[in-house]
Amino acid sequence: MIIVTAGHVDHGKSALLHALTGTHTAHLPEEKKRGLTIDLGYAYLPIHTDSNQTDTLGFIDVPGHQKFLSNMLAGLGGVEHALLVISAEEGLKPQTLEHFEILNLLNFKHIMVVLTKADKVEPAQIDQLIPQIKQQLPSLNSAPFFVTSCVTGSGIAELKAYLIAQNRQVTNNQPFRYVIDRVFHIKGAGLVVTGTAIAGKVAVGDEIYLSDGTKVRVKAIHAQNHPSESGVAGQRLALNLANVDKQQIARGHWLTELAPTFATDRITVKLSAAQPLKEMSVVHIYHFASHITGKLSLLNAKQAVKNAEYFAEVLLDEPLHIAFNDKLIIRNGDDSQTVAGAQVLEIHSPKRHKRSEARLAYLTALAQTGNYAQRIVLYLQHDVLALERLLWDEQLFATEIAKLGFDTNAEWLYSPAFKQAAQQKVLAKLAEYHSLHQDQLGVAKARLRRMALLESPEKLGLAFIDDLLATQQLAQTRGWLHLPDHRIEFNPQELQIWQQIRPLFEATNQALWVRDIANQLTIDETEMRNLLYKAGKLGYLIPIVKDRFLLNEQIEAFAQLIRDFILRHGEISVNQLRDEIQYGRKLTVQLIEYFDRSGFLRRKGNVHLLRDHDIF
Repeated sequence: MIIVTAGHVDHGKSALLHALTGTHTAHLPEEKKRGLTIDLGYAYLPIHTDSNQTDTLGFIDVPGHQKFLSNMLAGLGGVEHALLVISAEEGLKPQTLEHFEILNLLNFKHIMVVLTKADKVEPAQIDQLIPQIKQQLPSLNSAPFFVTSCVTGSGIAELKAYLIAQNRQVTNNQPFRYVIDRVFHIKGAGLVVTGTAIAGKVAVGDEIYLSDGTKVRVKAIHAQNHPSESGVAGQRLALNLANVDKQQIARGHWLTELAPTFATDRITVKLSAAQPLKEMSVVHIYHFASHITGKLSLLNAKQAVKNAEYFAEVLLDEPLHIAFNDKLIIRNGDDSQTVAGAQVLEIHSPKRHKRSEARLAYLTALAQTGNYAQRIVLYLQHDVLALERLLWDEQLFATEIAKLGFDTNAEWLYSPAFKQAAQQKVLAKLAEYHSLHQDQLGVAKARLRRMALLESPEKLGLAFIDDLLATQQLAQTRGWLHLPDHRIEFNPQELQIWQQIRPLFEATNQALWVRDIANQLTIDETEMRNLLYKAGKLGYLIPIVKDRFLLNEQIEAFAQLIRDFILRHGEISVNQLRDEIQYGRKLTVQLIEYFDRSGFLRRKGNVHLLRDHDIF
């Protein structure tokens, strides 16, 4: 268990921890010289548990001086137990109030009040101070109060016994997540980082990710200041790392069990205002050990009033590795005042329609969910979700998702209702196409996906179409997709003529003109033109320009040649294609421009790139 101490400067936090643990938390020369805590200090108290095992309480001594408030904020992320230290001699001070407000904004579950320096005042003064504190800070009415003196030792044993009784082993089956606040080298050991385990567990030998995606190996662990084979959520850990350089790591970086591929600069939060706020504000954001600037926009109000809750979007000036329900502290533009606390509701918030009635209703429902299972139902009502993204946002293992009945081998999660709605849209779009183009056999799969499911992930949209084919709700004729009852066919006379036309194409790899075929078979040119275009609609021929055709199989062969060439060389030009297929330049230009029009290629300057490699 980790306990944080907060309170005004010189109210005796460091002395209190020395009395509890025997450790001086002032670790920097400047701190020792000036007698105050500048950076975070740490102390540890070994204890014996009910099961006769040894455990350790960890204490974080945060600075009380205004100048060093940012370090104090870094110390609070991921900790739930706090000692609010108040001098019996001086009582409540402005920084005491500010630190208490921050504890509330970060939703601390257990705040204990410790009155220090009791030896400097009369008991009657303490008897008056406690009701004053409860009156000014009503939420402390049920909090435990301890009266102590580090000089006489009074009250220390009682406080220590109470803290030991509160110790509980944290059980957390989430992926390991650890925030770094210090980086240094130890002679003979190598690179060491220190920080707090926010979730999960880690063991010696584990490979985990640094914020930049580098995989590092854990060589050794100190948990709560003792060598250990493992570390768990809620512990202060020092990790000896391999496969990484010190220059890659900085305060505020993370070590995570999940790959850190979802850093975000746009989030939606539930905001608890500590001060009035304008609709748009430049702010300082504190997220665990990170401190950056950004812009805050209220979504459901023009102005925030103190002690009220709102939805807001925060645009971060630098991407952060944030997860659902992470806590933030928001300070004003010059970082002089805490203006709000925030709970993260969404990672990668949408850029459009952010204040619509439907959007605000969704955020209200999201804020009221009690667990990830309820949130997943909400996420999937109107959208699909990448499995990897969901695991990061919620900090879950795939096994937890599998328990809800989802296929965790799939790339995307979606509800049955979403799939049904998407497939009905495909069928409706194709029916509409048939009604407008009764002389066309159908459309290519990629085009149908763009017509009906453009906003869905491409692979998923194509999978939905494949499922319609497998269940025979769609039919496919020579690559063209159509509804099962949609038909266009040659009549017996046309079929007889077509049987004379096809050998002409098979005898050459050249594109043939309507006029030349009509003359060779002594058939009226207009009649031949109509027949060849009908053959095109049936999928036998493809006109690369008006009245000039190639067999569908020839087009497929050219497409495969071009696909292979571009996969080897990255692009293809007209001259390169001409050399490959031994066409004249004019016909080569006509062919490559057809591939551009069809969506198979796209032109970039004088070269052509693959656009939709699955066509043909």
